[in-house]
Amino acid sequence: MTIEVNTTRRKAEDRTVTKISVVTKLLKRKQGASLDELVKPAGWQPHTTRAALTGLRKRGYQVERGERAGKTCYSLVEPTKP
Repeated sequence: MTIEVNTTRRKAEDRTVTKISVVTKLLKRKQGASLDELVKPAGWQPHTTRAALTGLRKRGYQVERGERAGKTCYSLVEPTKP
């Protein structure tokens, strides 16, 4: 009996759009993003999305929390260049 093995490799560009990259892109907007705006495209539960924000902080991103229209919003602060 022979077993067929799929030897095709995924292209690098297929892996560039990840859930965390979508969240990061939303956070980089000038107005940032509310939790509701982050939950939908990522397909995560709110507690998972908040954990992802904590993970970004651990990776060195500066995640800022503010308020917009009575809702908590998050945004990434770009580091200042020396």
